[in-house]
Amino acid sequence: MEFDLAIIGGGPGGYLAAIKAAQKGKNVCLIDKDRLGGVCLNWGCIPTKALIKNAEVYNYVKNSEKYGINIKDISVDFKKNIKRSRNVSDRLSKGIQYLIKKNNITYIQGKGILKSENQILVESQKKSILVKANYIILAMGARPKSFPGLEFDYKRIISSKEAMVLDSVPKKIIIIGSGAIGCEFSYYFNEFGSEVHLIEAKTNILPVEDVDVSKELEREFRKSGVFVYKNSNVVKAESLKTKVKVHISEKDKIHILEADYALLAIGVTGNIENSGIENVGIITRDGSIKVNKYNQTNVPNVYAIGDVSGPPWLAHVASAQGVVSVEHAFGDNAETLDYNNIPGCTYTQPQVGSIGLTERLALSKGFKIKVGKYSFRSNGKAMAVGHNDGFIKLIFDEKYGELLGAHIIGSEATELIGQLSMAKALESTWEDLAFGVFAHPTFSEAIMEAALDAYDIGIHQ
Repeated sequence: MEFDLAIIGGGPGGYLAAIKAAQKGKNVCLIDKDRLGGVCLNWGCIPTKALIKNAEVYNYVKNSEKYGINIKDISVDFKKNIKRSRNVSDRLSKGIQYLIKKNNITYIQGKGILKSENQILVESQKKSILVKANYIILAMGARPKSFPGLEFDYKRIISSKEAMVLDSVPKKIIIIGSGAIGCEFSYYFNEFGSEVHLIEAKTNILPVEDVDVSKELEREFRKSGVFVYKNSNVVKAESLKTKVKVHISEKDKIHILEADYALLAIGVTGNIENSGIENVGIITRDGSIKVNKYNQTNVPNVYAIGDVSGPPWLAHVASAQGVVSVEHAFGDNAETLDYNNIPGCTYTQPQVGSIGLTERLALSKGFKIKVGKYSFRSNGKAMAVGHNDGFIKLIFDEKYGELLGAHIIGSEATELIGQLSMAKALESTWEDLAFGVFAHPTFSEAIMEAALDAYDIGIHQ
């Protein structure tokens, strides 16, 4: 079987690259050993958001009295909770199957192994197929990381995949790592009544975010009953028959936590093992495939996109990289990605959304800055819907007034960050944001107020 392009991996980068190439009239083969959609659609971004929505609805019901609605005899069908999440993934996976068929893309289910720079051996339970292609895109994704002493047994020491399909709400759970995954599961399990212990080795939870945002989320977590441990290292985890023991080093003292489960959320590593990349001499770095600005490997006709090519490990980055790779491979003046303009989102409640430089990073880069901040406690829409925690923080270059970074924690942060992503991409200034007309009442009015505050002319401060 011969193609213009063959792609190993049907996640958000792989399937989008396949469709993009097919739209250009190319003969495309998409290879995946599992369901189309990758981890994001099947076991990550999408199903976790369905679970989190379940938790949000439960929160509304528990607190219905403040909205003048009295609800009695509340109960949770946890299995149905999980089933809804799986149904959402199933529907979207079928949607991708439809798109693949619609665009006349050849889909082969099986494990793809590079045999040469132009050949892929696809192994399945039934047979092996040799695929030849002028160009190859590697999009095998990544898997949860573990360390010696912190290994998965998938029974008591679990990954996010197992956490999504537990039979019942754990009475107590330890979550190791406070990135987006760790924080989202902390919110989810805490909302349904688990005693949650969140452990972070660094100074703040959500360590990649602006310090003010991280501290605000920590306050909200503690207020809701989550136990937060910072500057704490996990020495080892012991999986027992009915529980797990986690040994924590904190302030030079070792203490042991016991729980029903320990969820490891300490990062990911690329799926490069047994992929055949060594057959063609593809260079790797820190567990990921090394690529250039077009996501091209050191083998010119082989590209790598998404999580297998290293950070940032985000589905929307993988999709964008897929477009860049296809455009470059087929000579269509590919635009490279500006990795300074990549938004990040964390779907806790309150939500977190950010783009660009944090205040600390902007100062370290030598910028003289103006910082504006506006609390949702003064926002009419936030007060009306009953979610007025959090704030918007904007960072501007003092010299030119250009937006350098935006950081939001609040009920609609993951939606609001899209407006600021566009603003930053267009090199908007504080004046563009401060003197634009925002609809009232909306959460987005806080953008205007934060921009005004940066120059000490805030109105509702």
